[in-house]
Formats: sequence, structure tokens, C-alpha cells
Amino acid sequence: MRSGMNHATEYSQQLAAAATFIEQHDDFLVVSHIQPDGDAASSTYATGWILKQLGKSFTMINEGAMPSKFSYLWGNDQVLDYGKEVPEKLYQTIISVDCADFSRMGRISTLFDDQAQLLNVDHHPTNDRFGSCHLIKHDAAATVQILYDLAIHMKLVPNLEFGDCIYTGLLTDTGGFRYSNTSPEVMQIGATLLSLGVQGSVIAEQVLERVTYSQIVLLQKALSTLSFANDRKLAWLAVSLADLELTGASSDDLDGLVNYPRNVEGVEVGMLFKEKAVGVIKVSLRSSGLVDVAAIAQSLGGGGHVRASGCTIQGTLEEAVAKMVQEVGNELI
Repeated sequence: MRSGMNHATEYSQQLAAAATFIEQHDDFLVVSHIQPDGDAASSTYATGWILKQLGKSFTMINEGAMPSKFSYLWGNDQVLDYGKEVPEKLYQTIISVDCADFSRMGRISTLFDDQAQLLNVDHHPTNDRFGSCHLIKHDAAATVQILYDLAIHMKLVPNLEFGDCIYTGLLTDTGGFRYSNTSPEVMQIGATLLSLGVQGSVIAEQVLERVTYSQIVLLQKALSTLSFANDRKLAWLAVSLADLELTGASSDDLDGLVNYPRNVEGVEVGMLFKEKAVGVIKVSLRSSGLVDVAAIAQSLGGGGHVRASGCTIQGTLEEAVAKMVQEVGNELI
């Protein structure tokens, strides 16, 4: 009980420190991780909403465009794409959301002043606590859950715009409220947001059910690479640069592909290998619970959660597959 109380006290202190950080500064740069997912995108918008309510000036930016399927969210049209729009100044106050380590922000860090102060808001267990102020809750289902707590702590009144952002982040990071991180607190927040008028079924259709033509063609191509090892306890798919070009698919179309090998009966770990560039392979890992894939990913320079993590391997697709089959296979013996 004491450790639980200490954890709650520490979190309350972090909320207070984050609130003070925001109250005492202005002209913020808000950034999430490269190739943002639902939680990263929603957390960016939710942070912008909080700053707007407080009368703060801010710039939201990411390395690359935000996924188009989140275009219905408040703030989507305000996010700068670093590949197309680069601010002509350096920022002294940064808020990073959903980034487990500094490198996850990519080239955005070139916009940080040498004396920049950074508020690190995240829920990944592998977060290395970069930055000058930390708001980290490892057992939160999503970073948006922490931002919801921060808004309430700062006595802001959630409206529908904010509610859509929070609900979307919770929905995507809990797999439609199906994963083990779907806590009573998550459901209570979800219920509160629904009472604000959030249309949960509409959002679920948009972000979880609807697929593009290029996405379904890419899935067809990827499933032809489905492979198994370790008595079918390990399964994976691979997507090459040629596959992406042939199908006309984008990085957004890869979302959810890793679940196909993971969901096969008897599989303990599913993996997706994506060739990002010649000699650079992004690996996504999903565990059914027996294997801590965060530890594996972290040992290879990546990170994430016990059941969902990722890392980058230098080499060909074949070399990356061989390495990861060995690394994960050692945990399945």
C-alpha cells in the first residue's frame, strides 16, 4: 500500500511541476515522435489545446506529415511538417509528448536552443527521462491519459474538441479498449468524454475499421511473406521498399500490420519488418505476454512497452530477420 501511495504522491508532484513549467513559460514548441501513431498525434493536439486555453503561444511540429486519418481532430491543420516548413528561429521551451527518448523527435531537435528547457510527457516504461521536467506515468494506457490529468489538475474544463483528442489516443493505444492496459480509469475517462458528446463509434470506424485501397493491397502483399519459427511461437511479416512503391502505400498504411502475425493462435511474438531505406530496417514487435519485447528492443537501441515495442536494425531485410529471430528466439527457449 505504501508503494502505491508513494507512486500516487510522485505523480501528483509531477503534475504540479508540469503545470508550473507551463505557467512560467511561453512560446512553446510541441513535438511528438517520428511516424506518429494515434496517441502521438492526439497528444500533440491535446497539448496545443491546453496551451490555447491558457493563452500561451505555441507551435506544433513533426518530422513528416500527421496521418490523414486524424484530420478530424482539433489542431490537425496547425501542425507544421518539418519536411516542408522549417521555423526560422530556435525555441527555448519545448514540450515533447509520447517520446521514449530524445532521438524519437528526429530532426526537430535542431530547432532547440542550446539553453532550451524541455517538458517530457510520456507513458513508455523505457523512457530515459530526458529533459528538464518530467511528467511520466508508466502505467498510463496512453500519453493522452496523462494530458487529461494535467488539464484537470490545471482546472481546465474539457470540451468536445479536447475530448475527441483524448478519446482517440485512448482508443488507439488500447486497441479499441481491448488490450490489458484498458484500466478502470481509462473506461471512466472514456465515459466522461462520451458524456461531452464524443462520438465513439464514429471515431472507431474512422481510425480502427476503415482501410485505404493501398493499405489492403499492401496487406495482401505482406501476408505472402508470413513466416514462422520456434514451433510457430514466433511469426513475422516483411515489407520492402519495392512493396511500398508497387502498392503506392505510405507509412500510414503499415499501421496495424504487425498484429496479423501476433494474432495467429499459438504465436507468442509477432514482428513486422519495414525497409525504411536501403540498409535501414524498422522492426515492430508485439507480444502476447510471455516475452518482454521492450527489453529486447531496448537492448538494440529501441524501446516501448512490455507488449509493444520497436527498434531499428542496420542491414538488409534478410539480415534483420535473422538477427531478430535469434534475439527473440532466445527468449522463447
